Amino acid sequence: MKKQQRLSIIEFAKKFSTDKKCREYLFQKKWKNGFVCPKCGSFHYCELSNGLYQCNDCHHQTSVTAGTILHRTHVPLTKWFLAFYFVTQDKRGVSAVQLSKTLDVTYKTAWYMIKRIRCAMKQRDINCMLLGTIEFDDTYIGGPTVGKKRGIGTEKSKVFVAVFIDKKGRPKYLKMQTTDNIQQRSVRKFAQANIQAEATIISDVYRSYIPALKDYKHEHGVYNPDAGMLHWLHTMIGNAKVFILGTYHGLPKKNLQEYLDEFCYRFNRRHFPNLCDRLTNAIALSSFAD
Repeated sequence: MKKQQRLSIIEFAKKFSTDKKCREYLFQKKWKNGFVCPKCGSFHYCELSNGLYQCNDCHHQTSVTAGTILHRTHVPLTKWFLAFYFVTQDKRGVSAVQLSKTLDVTYKTAWYMIKRIRCAMKQRDINCMLLGTIEFDDTYIGGPTVGKKRGIGTEKSKVFVAVFIDKKGRPKYLKMQTTDNIQQRSVRKFAQANIQAEATIISDVYRSYIPALKDYKHEHGVYNPDAGMLHWLHTMIGNAKVFILGTYHGLPKKNLQEYLDEFCYRFNRRHFPNLCDRLTNAIALSSFAD
């Protein structure tokens, strides 16, 4: 991945030194064209002393965090913004242990914060459908179960991987999804949810792929890495494994999708000069989900 442009922590902390400054920034992201009442649609409002915004017409009160992944958070916005910063400044990501020490919060709180951030990352990518030339395959990702030695209790998860290759032969956009199996039904479901019907899919000749992808233009052949077949896809798989197993140790199988969501979000925005700003935008436009 291309190294992200590093922002000065001193400048960042100064810019978002108070919750009020953080709210003002989220306001600009959430209501780019000005305030809109979520209840009646009015554009007229006033800001209350407690940081809420009240509609002048229906008197409904709301906030910049209402309905987002920050909904009803008890963590100060200044710490949330620092979390956005630290999550985006290192291409390897940050663990809950590291974040808890940096922000001086409990591990449970740090884990909650990272989980919410990954949720916003997922929401930004979930509706994007791949088009053009798509490399497709499955892989296994996993590590030792928490509290067990390597080689004992290792949890391996099946994962579908699809990457859009541009006309110059370079990877542009990535999708990764855990799956219970790689049978026809599961392959078809993944393709329909992530790949547009007009796309051309390149894969190996695994027995479930051919019938599952019959509605697409499907180019398939015996996998031959020496011929460069699925080169970028397997490069992405290798990078994902390093990212997940290198930064996050003792990865529970049930949490793998969250880590894949973060990896894909980072890869798909690797050329953006300010990933922190993109993440803040995703947070402001996110939807709350338990």
